[in-house]
Amino acid sequence: MSAAGLAFRFRVFLFILLYLFGFFPPWDFLGGTRGTLWLAASAWVARVGGIGLGAASLGVTLAALVCLVAGAILRVWGTAYLGSGVMRGAALKGDQLVAAGPYRYVRNPLYLGSWLLAVGVCILMPPSGAAFFLPAFSIYSLLLIGVEERFLMERQGDVYLQYRRRVPRLLPRMAAGDVTSSGSPRWTSAFLNETYPIAITLCFAVFAWRYNAHILIRCVLICYGLSLVVRAMTKRPMAEASLQ
Repeated sequence: MSAAGLAFRFRVFLFILLYLFGFFPPWDFLGGTRGTLWLAASAWVARVGGIGLGAASLGVTLAALVCLVAGAILRVWGTAYLGSGVMRGAALKGDQLVAAGPYRYVRNPLYLGSWLLAVGVCILMPPSGAAFFLPAFSIYSLLLIGVEERFLMERQGDVYLQYRRRVPRLLPRMAAGDVTSSGSPRWTSAFLNETYPIAITLCFAVFAWRYNAHILIRCVLICYGLSLVVRAMTKRPMAEASLQ
C-alpha cells in the first residue's frame, strides 16, 4: 500500500495522535509555557484591543463556540448525505458522485467541519501545543483531501472534473453549485455517528462560561469515549452512498 493509502487508512489514529500532542506537548514537560491558549489569546486580545480581560475572554469564547457549532453542523449534514459507512471506512470509495446537501456548496464539508472543530477545541491546549497542533492538523487534512480528490478523478473522470470546477474545495460558496446528485439524507445515522462534535459543542455551550479549561478537557475525553460507545452499538449499514 502506498504512503497516501496508509495516511488515509490510519487517519483516525493519526488525528488522535495530533490531538494528544496538542494537549500534552512533550516539550512543555521540559520547562515550556503553562496555561492554555484560551488565556493567552484573551490576554492578547485585551492588550491589542484596549479592552478588559473579561470582555476579551468573552469574545474568544464566543469565537470558539461559533467554530464548534459550524463544525458540528457541517459534520452532521455531510455525514447524512455521504453515509456513515463511507465516512468510517478504511478504504477509499468513489463509485458514485455525491453532490447533494452541503456538497453543493463545498467539496469537502467533513474536513472543513473537522477543522472548525479543531479550531474551537484547541483553545483548551497549551499555547505551544496549539501552535503545533493546528498547523499540523491543517496540513494533514489538506494531504488527505488531495489523496481523495486524486482518487475520485481517477475513478469518476470527467464527472468529478466538472463537479470540481463548479464547487470550491474548502471555502463554501454562497449559492449552490450547478450540480445534480441523487440520494436522500440519513439523519438518524448521521446524528449517531457524529456524537462527538454534537456532544462537545453542547458541553462547551453549557460549561465554557465558567472559564475552567479543566472541566472542558474532561468533557472532550468523555464525549470522545461516548462517541466510541455509540459507534460500537450501532450497526454499519449494508449499503451506503459512495464518496463524493
